[in-house]
Amino acid sequence: MICNQWYVILESKELKARKPLKLKRLNEEIILWRDDKGEVCCIEDKCCHRGASFSCAEIVRGNLECPFHGFLYDKYGKVTLIPANGKNAKVPESMQVKSYGMYEAYGLIWMWYGDKEKMEEKPFFFEELEHFSYSGFKDTWGVHYSRAIENQLDVVHLPFVHRTTIGRGNKTLVNGPVVKTENGMITFYVDNRVDDGHTKPLKPDEVRDYEKLFHLQFHFPNIWQNYISDKIRAFAAFVPVDDENSITYIRYYHRLTKIPVLRELIGYIGKVTSIVILRQDKRVVITQRPKKSQYRMDEKLIMGDKPIIEYRKYRQQLMEKNRKD
Repeated sequence: MICNQWYVILESKELKARKPLKLKRLNEEIILWRDDKGEVCCIEDKCCHRGASFSCAEIVRGNLECPFHGFLYDKYGKVTLIPANGKNAKVPESMQVKSYGMYEAYGLIWMWYGDKEKMEEKPFFFEELEHFSYSGFKDTWGVHYSRAIENQLDVVHLPFVHRTTIGRGNKTLVNGPVVKTENGMITFYVDNRVDDGHTKPLKPDEVRDYEKLFHLQFHFPNIWQNYISDKIRAFAAFVPVDDENSITYIRYYHRLTKIPVLRELIGYIGKVTSIVILRQDKRVVITQRPKKSQYRMDEKLIMGDKPIIEYRKYRQQLMEKNRKD
C-alpha cells in the first residue's frame, strides 16, 4: 500500500447510525461508528485491555464501549472510562489504541493511511460529478487492488474481454496510447482501430490532436473515472482489503435529464450495463498471477500497456517516497 494517502474505503450508506461496523481495509482490522453528531470515527479493532474485538460493541454517548469489560473509547482511540476503577479514576495515558483520520463527502468515506502529522486536509475527488446523479454497486475480487486498477487502465483487452459490449468492432490495433501524468493524476487517451493488415500502430508522440480523443483518468491512490461524455461518466473506487482481496465500487453518473422517473431509469440501465462489463473483466482478472502487481515483475509489457507502465512507475515512486519506518 502507498502510505500517506487518503483511500476510499466504503460508501456512506454502509455505515449506519448507532451500529459499529467491523472491516478489514489496507491489511488492517478496524472498527467504524458514527458519533452523536453523525461524524465517522475509526480505531483499530482490538481493545488495549485484553485484546477483544469491538465487533459487538455498543455506542455510548458517541463513544465506543468494549463488550468485554466496558472500557469506553473516544474517536482518538483513547480510553475515557474504566468502569472497574470507578468513574472518578484517572485513566492512564497508555490506555489507547490506534485511530485513523476520516473524511466523508459525495456519499463516500475515506481513511487516511499513514502519518497523521502528514495528513492532508481533504482527499481529491472529481468534483464536477457532484452535479450528476448516479446509481452504483460493489463487487469483491480475489486480487490485490493494483490488479483491479490496472484492468481499468488496459486499452488492449477491450476487443477480447468485451467483444459483446464496449469492445465491439474488433478494434485490435492500438495507437499510442498517449499518457499524461500530473499531480497524482494519470490521464490516457484511447485511439483503437481495426487492423487492416497494413497499418502500423502510431507511437504515443505520433498521435495528433490526442486531446480530442476518448479519455480516462485515474487519481492516486484508488479512484478512477471514464469520461464517456460531458453528461455521462463511469466512476470507480478500488478499495484495498489485503494483499489478495479488494472491493471495486462502481458508479454510473449522468445528467441526461431532470425528470426523476427518467433519471432513475437511465441510472438503472447504466448500473446493469456496468455490472455486465465488470463481470466480463472479473472473469479474467481473478486468474492473474501473482495477485499483486509491481513495477518490476516477470511480465513482458508492450507499447499498448503504457498506462499500466506509468501507473506502476508512479506508484513505486510514491511508495518509496512515503515508505513507513
